Amino acid sequence: MSEHLPILLVVVPLAAAAITAVLRSGRIAWLVTLVTSWAVLGISVSLLVQVLRDGSIRYVLGGWPPPWGIEYSIDSLSAFVLVLLGGIAAIITPFALRSIERELERGLVHFHYSALLLCLAGLLGMTSTGDVFNLFVFLEISSISAYTLIAMGPDRRALHAAFRYLIMGSVGATFIVIGIGMLYMMTGSLNMADLAELIPPERNRTISVALAFLTVGIGLKLALFPLHLWLPDAYTFAPSAVTAFLAATATQVAVYVLARFLFTVFGMGFTFEVMALDRILIPLCLLGILAGSMRAIHQKNVKRMLAYSSVAQIGYVVLGLSLVSLTGLTAGILHLFNHALMKGSLFLAMGCIMYQVGSVRLDDMRGLGRSMPWTMAAFVIGGLSLIGVPLTVGFISKWYLVLGAVEQGRWIVAGVVLLGSLLAVIYIWRVVEVAYFEEASGDEPVREAPISLLIPTWALVLANLYFGIDATLTSGIASGAARLLMGGG
Repeated sequence: MSEHLPILLVVVPLAAAAITAVLRSGRIAWLVTLVTSWAVLGISVSLLVQVLRDGSIRYVLGGWPPPWGIEYSIDSLSAFVLVLLGGIAAIITPFALRSIERELERGLVHFHYSALLLCLAGLLGMTSTGDVFNLFVFLEISSISAYTLIAMGPDRRALHAAFRYLIMGSVGATFIVIGIGMLYMMTGSLNMADLAELIPPERNRTISVALAFLTVGIGLKLALFPLHLWLPDAYTFAPSAVTAFLAATATQVAVYVLARFLFTVFGMGFTFEVMALDRILIPLCLLGILAGSMRAIHQKNVKRMLAYSSVAQIGYVVLGLSLVSLTGLTAGILHLFNHALMKGSLFLAMGCIMYQVGSVRLDDMRGLGRSMPWTMAAFVIGGLSLIGVPLTVGFISKWYLVLGAVEQGRWIVAGVVLLGSLLAVIYIWRVVEVAYFEEASGDEPVREAPISLLIPTWALVLANLYFGIDATLTSGIASGAARLLMGGG
């Protein structure tokens, strides 16, 4: 049984998605999703333990040996991301029970859980597969279900946001499949490990164009500046649980895919020495950190503010990869994990406020620090982590990032990382000021969010603190994964 865990990781949520689609009861669909998400978490943890103990796992499908057949390949990096996906899904699903019932029409609830499971299955498949075309198939599964999840938002503008995401996502997917086609044309293979051996180390025009197409296409999917225009509306108008799920998983997996192509498929030598891609990525990341942070400062909708903050945080993650050093890669992988924890907790806190107040605009959050103390305390701790205050996960990954920049003498890069943290202080403080230092404007008193919403929110908040105080496990796994990428394996 244990040898089939890699395929069960994808088959279980796919089967559950089909089951929930035909159910008429939203509560039963939620129960199926809850059991599935926790099963995925259990399988992911088992795979991580096995990988750390015995090394990488390779699972061949259909009896066709690679490179002719599809292969699942799970190493320390992919196992780390799989645990993140399973953990986020297992935490957000309990939150979704009451939140989704409040924000969606009754007839759409079971379809929501079906789309959520499809999205989860796609993300898990992208992380597990060792075949680039199979990766594209799972990318489309996760993307189409994400468009559906966003379009279900209670605001009519959610449909426009989903349509914009659909257009830009389709362009990105087209770029990716063109890049994959070029690689197949030049090598005759779709297996990642095989491609890594067949791609010539010297400059080749077709391979270079394939790298460009793949980088731009994946950049659209992960909302790398300036390809981020779909993200603010998508996060703002999607249902609260959907925003938290996508912010903590979808962009993280897209970054993982980018790292796989740059380091595993093309290799460090071709990507950063022959093509010098870091000379393009580093300036874009720095601009993204500054532009995302400054746009966040001027937002009056807190979900939109956090969405622009995500653009900046994506800049931090890709910046770590672009430094092409052990410390920089460790920082990028750590921030990939840590960003999911901090942004997941912040968006869940916004979901609590949306549930009780019906709005997440700054003007409607006056005095919530007194009427919703647990919710606002969760937001404050998540905000401190976003800033990078010591004893939070944000401090750990930003410390590694600054250290990686200083090791290479990139003082401007280190300065921009610190400046981004200072800008985060401004927009987080705007929420704190309104919630704690202004009087409530409404006549009716606002009650604290239900315990069923607070428990998942605080689970992520406590994870922010735990992995910020003791980062031995996460930094150790991230460092090992960075060594693996640096070795091209």
